[in-house]
Amino acid sequence: MQQVAKDPGHSQWYVERFRTMEREGKDVVGEARFIDAMAARGSRILDAGCGAGRIAGYLASVGHDVVGVDVDPVLVAAAEKDHPGPRWLVNDLAELDLPARGIDEPFDIIVSAGNVMTFLAPSTRVTVLSRLRAHLRDDGRAVIGFGAGRDYPFDEFLDDASTAGFTADVLLSAWDVRRFTTNSEFLVAVLRAA
Repeated sequence: MQQVAKDPGHSQWYVERFRTMEREGKDVVGEARFIDAMAARGSRILDAGCGAGRIAGYLASVGHDVVGVDVDPVLVAAAEKDHPGPRWLVNDLAELDLPARGIDEPFDIIVSAGNVMTFLAPSTRVTVLSRLRAHLRDDGRAVIGFGAGRDYPFDEFLDDASTAGFTADVLLSAWDVRRFTTNSEFLVAVLRAA
């Protein structure tokens, strides 16, 4: 919400940006195809930091049981309008307690794309990762992607993930399955319970 506080029009700009890209025929669901390839049909998937719903919407359209959560009510309203199917919730990831919202069953996969982790207050990063771990099946996986140069070094993220109860299964440098190296400018971390 810091971004919205700095620029009150940011949320609507973000919604329109992806609507325009989709109208122009650009690929806006690459992350979702990656997740779909990992998931058995009908998997329970949580999109943590779902934004305007492009990833969760796609995953629901191909047969998954999807919940999308975002702290921004403007983005969640756009998700509800543009992508019927998933259950959409306004919720701060640092306070995520889906059983309190009637969603008791843990998830097979949790995805957090779009640099969500870098928008969190540094003091809440381990808390958010711990909340995600609490909502994941013991044999499930969390997939988190974000870019370099956003004040969250990849090694620090991996340490935080370990503190939260995760271990890295696979590290990639892009959603199109490119190998991660020390020079990578993006990280896609496939995590499992430690």
